Amino acid sequence: MADLANMFGGFAWMILAFVVALSIIVAIHEYGHYIVGRWCGIKADVFSIGFGPVLASKVDRHGTRWQVAALPLGGYVKFRGDANAASVGDDGTVSEMSASERAETMTGAALWRRSATVAAGPVFNFILSFFLFAGMALILGRAAETPTVGTAVPLPAEMQTLEPGDVILAIEGTEVESIAAIGAMLEDLPSEPLLSYTVERDGAVTQVEAIAPVPARAATVQPRSAAWDIGMRPGDVILTADGAPLHSFADLQAAVAAVGEGTVALEVWRADGGAGERLEFALQPRIRDVPLPDGGFETRALIGITSSLAFEAATERAGPVEAITFGAERVWTILSRSISTLGYIATGQISTCNMSGPIGIAQTSAVAASHGLSSFVSFIALLSAGVGLLNLFPIPVLDGGHLVFHAYEAVRGKPPSDGAVRVFMTMGLALMAALMLFVVFNDVTCV
Repeated sequence: MADLANMFGGFAWMILAFVVALSIIVAIHEYGHYIVGRWCGIKADVFSIGFGPVLASKVDRHGTRWQVAALPLGGYVKFRGDANAASVGDDGTVSEMSASERAETMTGAALWRRSATVAAGPVFNFILSFFLFAGMALILGRAAETPTVGTAVPLPAEMQTLEPGDVILAIEGTEVESIAAIGAMLEDLPSEPLLSYTVERDGAVTQVEAIAPVPARAATVQPRSAAWDIGMRPGDVILTADGAPLHSFADLQAAVAAVGEGTVALEVWRADGGAGERLEFALQPRIRDVPLPDGGFETRALIGITSSLAFEAATERAGPVEAITFGAERVWTILSRSISTLGYIATGQISTCNMSGPIGIAQTSAVAASHGLSSFVSFIALLSAGVGLLNLFPIPVLDGGHLVFHAYEAVRGKPPSDGAVRVFMTMGLALMAALMLFVVFNDVTCV
């Protein structure tokens, strides 16, 4: 009975996190359509979060009905004269309107006004992503310029020798100027139980011995990965692989690469209060395509955990310019990597298992929410950018498809015929339905 309750609780948490994330992203997307449409003089009759039976609604002074519907899996803005929520065709009343009234509809408004209204949805998704990333940089700060220990992460007692406030000056005699510099020197560090650190502690420079700066510890466990499936948790410290001691995350990566798709036995330390407990796991790595920092992909055997430093780095407040730069860089990185990944998938260079559907996204949203507010906000920012990009694809029923119709109208001087639009919309719906089935199939079969 307890297992059933835990399963239901986990499922409910996953659905709640997914609905919250999706509702925020959809609300911003649709608000972009609504507010830019209003600025362009196009009136909206309905602004809806969700579909189906209306749970609550209110009409504002502009005549727009704001409503929340029972199925929170999307939303829409129905503009004046629209035949449906997709703004395809008119409801038959436009022909009876005066010229000034028609100019307030999506059918009769000037082309540039309609295009701006359509494009605003994806643009607002990008803006949301940018502001969330920039806001987190302002509020949470960034790693201090000097590599300083903020708080220690849970580790076995014999590994925990660095103290909060320690300023790391050198590791194994190599000077450390910043947190980023630690990542650059990892390949040159020896694989030893303890390394020599030069630190500034309480105003004095001293030598201490501590574990590798990036230990074999699971900072996160990715949903539906090999580690996830056998019950590993964030914070688990992997002590040995097939009996061989692991002194760093690089050691763990090498051990996993050595077994490939075979089975590896892991001894794990878990900080469940007190002195922690030691557990044993056996798992089979999975072959995945991993994006490289300079572009392209590399095929590796993975168990599905990410690394982190052996401590939480001290932070310092980011200035407005730094926050803006960070936000813009994060959005650009997400968009460029997404386009690159889709290109590699389309050309068959990497597996289609790199695409996640609603099940995978829901699981990831629950994991992000369980890691705290900042992790969940980062996930919403990432997903918002992805949703904005998806909506710009030139597929009828998506915003990008509408913009293609508008481009045709700009070139030909008249919109496509109603018959052609209906045919393309039907094709677009069929394509989106097929894509949805495909990614759901991926979610179920890609292990």
